[in-house]
Amino acid sequence: MDFDSALASLFQPEGRLDPYPAYDVIRERGPIVQAGNTWFVTSHALVNRLLREPGLRVADAADYDRSWPDWRENRGVASIVLSMLQTNPPDHSRLRRAAAATFTARRVAGLREVIAGQARELIEAMPARADFMSAVAFPLPIGVICALLGIPEQDRAWFRQRTSDLTVVLEPISSEEEMRAADVAGRELEDYFTGLIADRKRAPQDDLTGALVEAGSLTGEELLANLVLLLVAGFETTTNLLGTGLTTLFDHPAQAARLRDDPDLAPAFVEEMLRYDSPVQLTTRYTSTDLDLGDGHRLDEGSWMNMMLGAANRDPERYPEPHRFDPDRPNIQPVSFGGGAHYCLGAPLARLEAQVAFPLLLAMRPGLHLDGVPERRDRLTLRGYATLPVATG
Repeated sequence: MDFDSALASLFQPEGRLDPYPAYDVIRERGPIVQAGNTWFVTSHALVNRLLREPGLRVADAADYDRSWPDWRENRGVASIVLSMLQTNPPDHSRLRRAAAATFTARRVAGLREVIAGQARELIEAMPARADFMSAVAFPLPIGVICALLGIPEQDRAWFRQRTSDLTVVLEPISSEEEMRAADVAGRELEDYFTGLIADRKRAPQDDLTGALVEAGSLTGEELLANLVLLLVAGFETTTNLLGTGLTTLFDHPAQAARLRDDPDLAPAFVEEMLRYDSPVQLTTRYTSTDLDLGDGHRLDEGSWMNMMLGAANRDPERYPEPHRFDPDRPNIQPVSFGGGAHYCLGAPLARLEAQVAFPLLLAMRPGLHLDGVPERRDRLTLRGYATLPVATG
């Protein structure tokens, strides 16, 4: 596979099934490579550095106004662009501060027993043959984030298709049909959260929604967009992590046995799962000024950069034998949750859910095994499974 075909494969369904061979070919050209008007960054060191580079920015509403004047008409796109995910300082700092004040480490740490209780119930309820994604990987994180947001239990299943439809706006390519579905999903989610906000204004509660409403530092549009983001980001990455992590354990039964026998290994296992098959493969940045990388590369203001998180996590310069799953690696530091000002606010929660769920799953269902062919979602940015058939016995 040459460079051009490797890069092209990432934008084809077949190539997205396993992008890692293409990443290797692209990385051979160097830690940063230009193709057309886009720079692709593949090394761990450079991705890690540039995610923290103050001279880089995300595409925000002003950028969309120039390139797509009617983007607000697609409410799926609007819910992402108007959130802190696609906002730059000083607005990003204000939005992030408001969310961080409610999404505290204390609040997350206090969820361990809640997560364990929900995980046990879901694992116990799994039939002998099941789709793991539907039985555990989706309902566990959606239950946790909905509990944090104050969303009633009976409403939680309603979100699955809508959030799946909405997240296509994060992908580098999408069809007209997918974008229409994202618009519908965005409108329905906005309608739901409009009602939830109104409820909290009438009767305040001790949850994330109530805290953000009470804070009063967000406009109505910002509040709505960030509640949608917190919901989607609060479970999407974890769902993908649970699915890809389980398939990795199936592929490495000796390692699975180690984790079953010693649940204290869970943090190291989860870090290696994040490195080995990142649930988020790609994020983009733009240069806000001319940027000299000091290695012979000079990027003009407005240059578009694809930070290839999945490639960085398997950089042989950072991780020897990068295609080998090894939870005993020293100093595992995956870039799966980004870095810098836009580091994922929900990363500690995603890690905690996986650290709790995997040991319980292995202990409670020791005979769990793959029972068919898993179906991957046809996505590059958000990598995960649509279905994962499993059986016990």
